[in-house]
Amino acid sequence: MPAYWISRCIINDPVSYKKYTDQVPGIIAQYGAKVLARGGKYQIMEGPEDFKRFVVLEFPTFESAVNCFQSEEYKAAASNRRNGGGIVENVIVDGGEFTK
Repeated sequence: MPAYWISRCIINDPVSYKKYTDQVPGIIAQYGAKVLARGGKYQIMEGPEDFKRFVVLEFPTFESAVNCFQSEEYKAAASNRRNGGGIVENVIVDGGEFTK
């Protein structure tokens, strides 16, 4: 069953953040991910309006999404945003049998 990695993002330093985003497509591809939404138009329907960028990735399994997030390659890429490039909240949601 697929799983979804959902990110809410604030970009503080576009140059550092781009160093992160330039690396991510190759990393997530290794884990079978597909980008469903990245940036673009959004409308906050309820809740705080702090975040200005949203990303949704689909992975083949919950485990593949967690393994990607915990991989050394992803940690190295994420260091560019974690060191002042931006603030990101990530959650991985199982799209499995619980949705039935």
